[in-house]
Amino acid sequence: MTFLGFSRLINKEQFKLNIMKLVAVLVLFLGFVISTQAQEVSFKGVAYKIKGKTILQDGADVTSTLSVEEQSGVWEAMNKQKALDDEREEAEKAIKKAENEQKKAEKKQKKAEKELKAREKAQSKFEDANDDYKDALSKYEKLKNKGKLSPNDEAKWLEKIQDLKEDIAKAKRKL
Repeated sequence: MTFLGFSRLINKEQFKLNIMKLVAVLVLFLGFVISTQAQEVSFKGVAYKIKGKTILQDGADVTSTLSVEEQSGVWEAMNKQKALDDEREEAEKAIKKAENEQKKAEKKQKKAEKELKAREKAQSKFEDANDDYKDALSKYEKLKNKGKLSPNDEAKWLEKIQDLKEDIAKAKRKL
């Protein structure tokens, strides 16, 4: 249906699939973030934990026992890991933004559907009022031509026809 540019309404099934995909990606990223919360770094197959400016191995401070090259390698590995964490955070923000935009689009679509429905309803009421007016006018003229209207009946018919004209005007304003 093409009416005022509302021809491309999102299919509800497609929308549900998009939301499910978005949630799955979000869960994966949250899993990565939760697993990398501690400042643990692996360098040359050995796991180190960094607290402030100290490098720990199995809970013991090994900063002074490591060579300068090993220390710089551990710090470099930590910086790479931080960069990855930052990228993950950015990805999470992008996901949240996409979710918000999806919600806005859904809200906008619902509003458009509601407006379209209201317009269709107003159009239908206008057409019904117009049909009622034509039918009443036709019946009045038939009765008048046959001479079957008393003065009281004629006044009632004229009042009814006037009311139907007002109904048409009212329905037309709502369009």
